[in-house]
Amino acid sequence: MTVGMAPETDAAGLARRCESALICYLDRQRPHWPDGTPAGVLDAVRRFVLADGKRLRPMFCYWGWRGAGQPDGPEIVAAAAALELFHAFALIHDDIMDNSTLRRGQPTVHRHFADVHTRHSWRGEAVRYGQSAALLCGDLCAAWADHMLHESGLPVHWIHRGYRLFTVMRTEVIAGQYLDLVSGVGDGSVAGALTVIRMKAARYTVTRPLQIGAALAGGPERLQAALQAFGDPLGDAFQLRDDVLGVFGDPAVTGKPVVDDLREGKPTAMVAMARDRADRAQAARIRELFGDAQLDDAGAAELRSIITATGARQGIEELISLRAAEATAALTDAPLTGEARAALADLASSVVARHR
Repeated sequence: MTVGMAPETDAAGLARRCESALICYLDRQRPHWPDGTPAGVLDAVRRFVLADGKRLRPMFCYWGWRGAGQPDGPEIVAAAAALELFHAFALIHDDIMDNSTLRRGQPTVHRHFADVHTRHSWRGEAVRYGQSAALLCGDLCAAWADHMLHESGLPVHWIHRGYRLFTVMRTEVIAGQYLDLVSGVGDGSVAGALTVIRMKAARYTVTRPLQIGAALAGGPERLQAALQAFGDPLGDAFQLRDDVLGVFGDPAVTGKPVVDDLREGKPTAMVAMARDRADRAQAARIRELFGDAQLDDAGAAELRSIITATGARQGIEELISLRAAEATAALTDAPLTGEARAALADLASSVVARHR
């Protein structure tokens, strides 16, 4: 950044600054990688973390900090960017559990390592090797997220203020992931799916990053409560939109096949709502097609048609609008700086209306 210029605080500018912080951190780790250990894990983590992510969690953390009245600085950008490493951990492990093939338009980490195994004609099972190597990549991201936060340059006692919520966030994500796993073995309900959304995605996407930023800044409890009132419904809307895009999105834009969630039998609120509203024939077809690992494009198209015909897609759109309105109302009364309020309003709009 040129001396004398104001720091970039728009969404694109913050994303670039977080990217730079991540590059600096990752590059500092390479000399510490133990001698004699192949660098494949390091390279895969770097490639995955620096791929085309939205950097939403660092942005929410940054504006939680600014909303509490603290100034811009490289330290908070680095601390916020640490959340992107935690996000990478969650995505890598989630892709293993879902057996996903693509993420951000590229092979998932476990698929990448399985392909490496196959190309080299190594002994053993390529799939198992890929999953094991990806687990290690995810573990490394989780460890580095903790390290990057503590190396951000913020005073230690400030970091301790935010670390409690960082720990809460990590526990919630694991609990939510397990809840998602449990819910996937049954038909599931709309209420159950919404609980998974809140635990697995909403809190760690919006609410906790906001609160971590505010806690690092020493923000008061009433600010924390206001950020949760804003973040929880917005996080719900974010994940509900993600579920819609997972079935109806454009793969060229989302970077993920639209058939994956249907083949996996992902227990989303939209599918649960379709089951609730389906007639006998539609319900039978959902049972036959949803969760079929061999589901083809024609079957996926039929499922999408049923979801639309039952009114489930429109019902989820209405729920997204409702949650977004709740978040907007909470933001109006939140004790934030004016700049943070405007930035969070813009982020909220982009989260709800996004196409990827």
